[in-house]
Amino acid sequence: MSTSQQTDPLIGRLVDGRYRVRARIARGGMATVYVATDLRLERRVALKVMHSHLSDDQVFQGRFIQEARAAARLADPHVVNVFDQGQDGEMAYLVMEYLPGITLRDLLREQRRLSIPQTITIMDAVLSGLAAAHRAGIVHRDVKPENVLLAEDGRIKIGDFGLARATSANTASGQMLMGTIAYLAPELVTRGTADARSDIYALGIMLYEMLVGEQPYKGEQPMQIAYQHATDSVPRPSAKNPGIPEQLDELVMWSTEREPDERPLDARVMLDRLREIEKELGVFPHVVRTPAPGIVAVEGGIDSGEVTKVMPGTFTAPIVTDDVDNATRLRRRARRNTAKGAWLVFLVLLLAGLAGGAGWWFGSGPGSLVAVADVTGKTIDEAQGILAAQSLIAVPGEENSREVPTGQAIRTEPGAGTRVDKNSEVTVVISLGPASHDIGTLAGATLDDANATLAEFYITMPAEPERYFTDAASGTVIGAWITPPGGGDEVECTNGCTALEDSTVRFDISAGPVPAVAGMTVDAATAALEEVDLHATTTEEYSDTVDAGEVIRVADRDGGGSWRPGETLTLVVSKGPPLYEISNVVGMTRDAAKKALSDAGFEVTYFGPWDLFPDETTRVSSQSPAAGALRVKGTEVTLVIATR
Repeated sequence: MSTSQQTDPLIGRLVDGRYRVRARIARGGMATVYVATDLRLERRVALKVMHSHLSDDQVFQGRFIQEARAAARLADPHVVNVFDQGQDGEMAYLVMEYLPGITLRDLLREQRRLSIPQTITIMDAVLSGLAAAHRAGIVHRDVKPENVLLAEDGRIKIGDFGLARATSANTASGQMLMGTIAYLAPELVTRGTADARSDIYALGIMLYEMLVGEQPYKGEQPMQIAYQHATDSVPRPSAKNPGIPEQLDELVMWSTEREPDERPLDARVMLDRLREIEKELGVFPHVVRTPAPGIVAVEGGIDSGEVTKVMPGTFTAPIVTDDVDNATRLRRRARRNTAKGAWLVFLVLLLAGLAGGAGWWFGSGPGSLVAVADVTGKTIDEAQGILAAQSLIAVPGEENSREVPTGQAIRTEPGAGTRVDKNSEVTVVISLGPASHDIGTLAGATLDDANATLAEFYITMPAEPERYFTDAASGTVIGAWITPPGGGDEVECTNGCTALEDSTVRFDISAGPVPAVAGMTVDAATAALEEVDLHATTTEEYSDTVDAGEVIRVADRDGGGSWRPGETLTLVVSKGPPLYEISNVVGMTRDAAKKALSDAGFEVTYFGPWDLFPDETTRVSSQSPAAGALRVKGTEVTLVIATR
């Protein structure tokens, strides 16, 4: 006995002067279940004791009483019997039929997915029990594998009617929504109402889980699962387990319709359909001989160690036995002799069943199915040939892909390895290569923004961009060229283009304008250029407008184009205005000398009264500055005039 069993104060206690507690067998959120001996009737029973911290809670006490009353109204071999309900001091308890064995949840944990015969046997029994409840006007409200009991002697029963309510009381409060969320009907989630069809929905989810090995909806939070129940349709079980017969597929879909009106009316309607399916498939529940209620292996009673079990090798719960006397051994030997003849009949039936099962397997069951071949990377012609060899019809489909080359198969639908009927259509999805996208104007965007835009289309920049001095703001895109995946000619995309995914992009980025150095001294201009990684040399020329020693302009770049960081440019520096030679006008007449100097850009002055003399009577006798002197234009030349 475990330490927790030894420390349980109820072990060994006599409850209500009648029930001797032997051992604890289960513990839940509301109550603990013990195996006990009913001293009055000398039988083993299950004693369900409410947790002490809930004893003052009228709601939970009401549920205890409700469970007893609900089960007491039912008389069906597939419903756990409740014999008694009472109070021993502050302890509320129920006395129920004791069924040594396991729950359906235990079986699912052990096997994960059940066989078709196992599933039909369990569903037939559970539906029979619920049909009795629905006929009596009782809705279970908590149908789930934990509440389906699989006894060692082969009996299958549904229990725990602690949430049961009369059909007319169909409004569920928050506390009444305590059923496991994985089996909760949509109307309980959205409207808080339930009737017999809510039990049908839970049965459909449970049937799906037995056939597939997992629940249809998963989520990290209970509300995620509840939301899926309210908004999604339960998928076909055959999508996960292709060996499921179509009839059971349809039964799951019918019982899990989101709208209650579209489900079976109650468990009897669903049971009738299940039994039609049993006939169609030739698979029937395994029937066992049921001992009288409450009779189990106890002192001097029936020995459960020899009772026939349902579905050998599946029910793995330990068998409860006691030491037996000689009389019991004699009875056991007699039963073995009687069983020999029964085994011969069973062997004949087994062989007939195997023959029928083989016919179903290879005719309409999983044996008639073929696994879809993996044609990934094949052309459509190659895929059609491979699938045709499997008696499958390849139908081409198309999809863009960045990973699979154009013209090769990406996948099949159904996927590779899925078992399907012969002559089924299989869609072979062929790659169209990378998808194309329309890209907007990139000019003027920052490098980060441009890269972020292209990253959405899986277009990357493999190398750092080139930088040029332009009038655009520093760091903005001034040019973009995209190269298709696999190489090819660049496409300019500065002002937008259409490009394929997985292309690469080459950017030109503005370094900002070249500093304005005109009018600066050479030293100041050189310093300003060095700050932006430009170097300078100088050349000189005359300028009428710029003072000597100041920069006139930056010389044009050899070959044209924009300057780039690190290059050396030429500063044109002013030498001041140009000088011109003064012509020799001595000996010329007044007007001739005046015209020659004016045409050369010089100002002419002389004694004014000489304008009164006729030109031919005048002669320049001297000039200042003298002939040959270099002066800027506009320089004043003074003439001395005399008569001829």
